[in-house]
Amino acid sequence: MCGIAGFVNAGGRAADREIVEKMTATIAHRGPDGDGFFVEGPVALGHRRLSIIDVEGGAQPMSNEDGSVWVSYNGELYNEPVLRAEMLAKGHVYKTSCDTESLVHLYEEHGEGVIARLNGMFALAIWDARRSRLILARDRMGQKPLFYAQTLDGGLAFGSEPKAVLAHPEVGRRLDPRGLAEYLFYEYIPAPGSIWSGLRKLPRGHTLVWEAGRVAGSRYWAGFPTEAPVGSFAEEAENFWGGFRDAVGRHRRADVPIGVFLSGGIDSSSVAAALAELEPAAGIRTFSIGFEDPSFDESGHARAVATHLGTDHRERIFSAKSVLELLPEVAAWLDEPFGDASVLPTHLLSRFAREEVKVVLGGDGADELLAGYPTFSAEGAARLFRRLPRHARSLAGAAVGRLRVDHRNFSFDFKLKQFLRGASEPAALAHQRWLGSFSGSEIREILVDPPDLDVEASHLAIAHGLPSCPDDLARSLALYQETYLPEDILTKVDRASMATGLEVRAPFLDAELVDRIQGLPSSYKYARGQTKRLLKRAAASRLPASILARPKKGFGIPVARWLQAELSGLLDAKLGPARLARQGIFRPEAVARRIDEHRRGLRDHRKPLWTLLMFQLWYDQWM
Repeated sequence: MCGIAGFVNAGGRAADREIVEKMTATIAHRGPDGDGFFVEGPVALGHRRLSIIDVEGGAQPMSNEDGSVWVSYNGELYNEPVLRAEMLAKGHVYKTSCDTESLVHLYEEHGEGVIARLNGMFALAIWDARRSRLILARDRMGQKPLFYAQTLDGGLAFGSEPKAVLAHPEVGRRLDPRGLAEYLFYEYIPAPGSIWSGLRKLPRGHTLVWEAGRVAGSRYWAGFPTEAPVGSFAEEAENFWGGFRDAVGRHRRADVPIGVFLSGGIDSSSVAAALAELEPAAGIRTFSIGFEDPSFDESGHARAVATHLGTDHRERIFSAKSVLELLPEVAAWLDEPFGDASVLPTHLLSRFAREEVKVVLGGDGADELLAGYPTFSAEGAARLFRRLPRHARSLAGAAVGRLRVDHRNFSFDFKLKQFLRGASEPAALAHQRWLGSFSGSEIREILVDPPDLDVEASHLAIAHGLPSCPDDLARSLALYQETYLPEDILTKVDRASMATGLEVRAPFLDAELVDRIQGLPSSYKYARGQTKRLLKRAAASRLPASILARPKKGFGIPVARWLQAELSGLLDAKLGPARLARQGIFRPEAVARRIDEHRRGLRDHRKPLWTLLMFQLWYDQWM
């Protein structure tokens, strides 16, 4: 795992090495083991390396035999041994055992069309010297980030994180009002947007080609369900586990020690169980963290799984103070505002694991592929709710509004009130209302100068633009895979882990496994109120029954309580009326009302207040 940065100038203007060195230095945390540069003519490629495979010989940027193709690459290719054998059979000569080298040879044979054949997580840049062409690509599911911006002369700058692109002298630092509105709506900013005017994210499954000052993007993988014979539910559950175990096997390839993130939920527990079928469990290092607040602490469940499997388990319990102390540091390396509070415990877990290993396997992706979120159950309830007469819905809302505010993790009060935020909306918008902090009308209320953007209509346009799906659940899953998975979940894991120089791999997102899952009926994933049916059936004989029956809670922290107590002073400093009046972005009275209601226990505003606080911390650091 690494970090990449670089640029190409238009008109043949020679690249300045000093610029690419500055760009690459901003992401040194992604690759603490060394750097490398290729500067020739108009192009400059930079690389920061976290050495995982071929520790001694895998330095980048890397070229083909005659130096006509160069690659700077961040990621891992899980089908690289197969691709290498194919290239060797065609007569290509290898100098290393690093998977990067296969990329240059594959490009020689297949051009940019090779991207669709890669099973891995990656963000890459390929310089084709013969054609003076720069190609950028991001993996199918969006596990690795890639940002870019056009420069003043028609060139292109790119990097693994915004800070690398912003280090280029021809890329400006201006707040994008549309990006701000999207952040308030989603708690992150979906591709291709960003918080910076002129800076773009390359969407998942896309390539971008720069040639002679012209930029063209295209989608190489759309995630269409594959047509294949389907067996019974029991048969497919066993087939799934076999494919999942194979995926875990591909993901464990490394020349350095690896471990497993173990939360005590079914996803990460399944990863550990599959790995234990491939190698002795006693040699598998599993890592979990817990918190002093019992409603947020899952360490006991993780410990139970580790004992059941017999892994070499590590555990650390953190106090609220230790999490809060992370806030200034997180604001420093999050160069876009990010409102998912679980980035804090994810970073603590990453830092803990990095003390012993460079690579861990995690359970990300299972919820979005196999319908694991409680919102999928809520979708059915919302259909029934929308059939009620308007007065009945109003009475239900009034009754729920009178419930006592309960700040525990996923409390009954919180879930019911969050449900009502979206229950009357179309399914695509309902899911986002349940997940997000602000509705479209609330954004217009809280911003001093709202942009000319209807965020809710824009979100529905994303949903309508997805590939054709056979049913409602498939459409909802496709939308999660397009937005929430790459730009929230995977962004969180990438930033939180790479800030410590740790590589996190997600076997559930293996390309072969995803194709298998996409071809299965929706009823195999969710039916009769049961989420993740397929995984639970497959893991039933491999994990404790208590783990299979646990409701999903997520990797939470007690934000609601902190905003009343430990974070109260910070809230006043960053979101006080005088500060907001000077800043001119948020309406002081609208923010003050939410703070007052939350403090007095009248309303639970944990999500909007945290989203605003994280924006302010970002703003102070970067603007």
